[in-house]
Amino acid sequence: MKSALPSVLARCLLGAWLCLLLAAPGLAAPTQITQLRVERADDGVHLSAVVRFELPAAVEEALLKGVAVFFVIEADIYRDRWYWTDPQVSSAVRTLRLAYQPLTGQWRVNIVPGLIASSSGLRATLNQNYDTLGEALSAIQRTARWKIAEAGDLDPASAYTLDLNFRLDLSQLPRPFQIGIAGQRDWTIAAQFKDRLKLLPAPPASAPVPLSATPPATASEAAR
Repeated sequence: MKSALPSVLARCLLGAWLCLLLAAPGLAAPTQITQLRVERADDGVHLSAVVRFELPAAVEEALLKGVAVFFVIEADIYRDRWYWTDPQVSSAVRTLRLAYQPLTGQWRVNIVPGLIASSSGLRATLNQNYDTLGEALSAIQRTARWKIAEAGDLDPASAYTLDLNFRLDLSQLPRPFQIGIAGQRDWTIAAQFKDRLKLLPAPPASAPVPLSATPPATASEAAR
């Protein structure tokens, strides 16, 4: 009868390897763009999406030390053209700033149209405070009805390609900090979606009741 020691040893080694693989730094789930929806409305083309990612421990540690981080989402639309390069018909950019406020223990998210060139770019922004990091990250990961093009930019008879990019923008970090994290995988958060654009009609809005309308008479009123 053959000894079972080799098979037992192999299973132990396999289990140890799997534990090391799961615990290894920098092997978090990849960043993914999901639930993508692009709608055509009277006032333009709107994009909704969810970007799923895990915040690495190194990034969270920097946030707790007072370093704000910036995420950038870019949406470019190209018209398909078989005889030459595809021309770009629209481009939209949005910057999302995440920062921790030690005095209040809250997390702040700033949503800025375009790229932030300096701190003055934060003056006219949409900002919201959150009690937990999870709530703040949820606000960054979810994009709802973001206008990425004007209604007249897209011809219904033409075909288009959507190029959607999401990334952690390291260029917005303090210069000494950029040098220290150069090449570190923990600071790589990025995802891209590039495919044929599928425009969906906007959901119909409920019809408002005219102010002059009178409610129908009830059966008892009609019998009077």
